[in-house]
Amino acid sequence: MTIARSRRARRYVLRLRADGVARLTIPRHGSMAEAWNFARRQTAWLARQLQQLSLRPVRPKEWIAGTEILFRGEPVKIETSVNDRGSVVQFGSESFRLKNHGTDLRPAIEKHLRTLATAELPGRVDEFAALHGLSVRRVTIRNQRSRWGSCSANGVISLNWRLVQTPPFVRDYIILHELMHLRQMNHSARFWTEVERVCPDYKKAKLWLKENPGLLEPA
Repeated sequence: MTIARSRRARRYVLRLRADGVARLTIPRHGSMAEAWNFARRQTAWLARQLQQLSLRPVRPKEWIAGTEILFRGEPVKIETSVNDRGSVVQFGSESFRLKNHGTDLRPAIEKHLRTLATAELPGRVDEFAALHGLSVRRVTIRNQRSRWGSCSANGVISLNWRLVQTPPFVRDYIILHELMHLRQMNHSARFWTEVERVCPDYKKAKLWLKENPGLLEPA
């Protein structure tokens, strides 16, 4: 189990990561003793979650030709071919050339996906910010392993490049979620009212993320 304090957390939270490690979050003014008491009360819940995790299909860590991955919310198979200019990798609507590669195509494909995210996501943030009268200082694309996005008090929005693997409505929900933190820097009832106002189907997006936790699992 990992333990972390959070200034933004308002209560004790226990989560089970996709790799089977439990994460206990302690609110700003919480105590370690109460955190352990809280964790002990969640023993039955944690056992159920671990059982469900063991039943999930294991995603391959290596991506080779024929491996199925998510792209824009749809499962697509990785394909490879060779032409007079070298090796080509294809998946969904995307294709790119490789100069040198081994059996595992994952590093090259993830680099390509991150490039796509860097080109696409900041513009979508700016579009929504203008639509809702908000000012964003900067948008950064990051390789986060446990979060889809974040918003700082000075207006910097950080987004996970893996959003290009999610359906457009999920990507938009995450962007709007972070933008609404510019109005409410918390997860209070007022914050969720703002989210629902700009993204009425946000619960559908949250459900999709809950049902597809493997995108954030450690490599």
